[in-house]
Order: sequence, then C-alpha cells, then structure tokens
Amino acid sequence: MKNKFILASASPRRKELLSYLGIEFDIVPSGIEEVTDYTKPSDIVKDLAFIKAKDISDKTKDKDTVVIGADTIVEFEGNILGKPSDIEDARKILLSLSGKTHNVLTGVCIILNGRVHKFYEQTRVTFDHISQDILEIYLNTGESLDKAGAYGIQGAALPFISKVEGCYSNVVGLPLNKLYHEMKNFL
Repeated sequence: MKNKFILASASPRRKELLSYLGIEFDIVPSGIEEVTDYTKPSDIVKDLAFIKAKDISDKTKDKDTVVIGADTIVEFEGNILGKPSDIEDARKILLSLSGKTHNVLTGVCIILNGRVHKFYEQTRVTFDHISQDILEIYLNTGESLDKAGAYGIQGAALPFISKVEGCYSNVVGLPLNKLYHEMKNFL
C-alpha cells in the first residue's frame, strides 16, 4: 500500500494490532469529545470511530493519507458498559458479567481524500463464574480501569474468560482480519 497511514488512537493495543499488517503509520490521537446521538450499539461504535477519524482527517494536509479511527464498547443486556470510573465500579461491572455472555463491538472508520468507509465487528465473550479470589487478583492489577467492560482479554482477565465466539482481536480493540479486507476493498 502506497498511502501514508494515521491511526487516530492513543491505544497501545490498537497500535500493536495495526503493526501486524506490516504498514508504516503514525499515531495521532483525537482529542475530540466523543458524543453520539445513536442508541444502537453498532451505530454508536461506527459513529464514534468516524468522529475520531474525521477530526484527524480534517487536520491532515496530505490528501493521500489514510486515517483509521476505532472505538470499542461492551454491550450487556441492552446496556453499554464503558470504562469504569474506579475500582468499585470495575468490581460491579465484572460481577454483573460473571457467569454470563456479553457482546464486544468495535467500530472502524477509514477516511481517504474525503471518502469515508465505516464498519463494525461483533464478538461474543462468555465469562466463567468469577471467584472472589480471582476477582481481587484481577482488580489489583489495575488493568480494569482503562478498558470498556472493565477487562482486557489479552491480560490477567484470561482465567475467567471461558469462551470467545468471533474475532479475538476485535475484543482487544481492532478487528484486524476484517480491517485488512475492508482496507483492500476500500483503497
């Protein structure tokens, strides 16, 4: 791919995942407020990804630069579970997910020269019953505080994740396989 790429995200997980495509890219996080009027989870993540990507695209002078924005949410029983406000909020979120299945959705937006392409991926994640000792061990890692749904699949939460249906990298924060195919078709 001959274009210049920008990832409109400060997420180290997204940076790592995108690097697996073997493309060179810059990191330019968007500082724009993430507000959407959408209520359907798939529309929310696509819109928030678009808001981030458009913010950076509008600031980019090079028309051949591809800007990639992404946003991930956890949806459980009709509710959006964002990042916890503190350890107690993380505990509450994790206990609500204990022994149950939830959805992780990541929206992606690709912008090139005014052209916009949005898509999303959804993965179902099932938690085993989270015992008190594993919960405390996990909360003490501090991992839960900066992640939607209060957990990261790629870390210390693995002992209570019993099943993943769909794209693993989507749960980490970027549906890499789908992104690869969507970029090939879009570019």
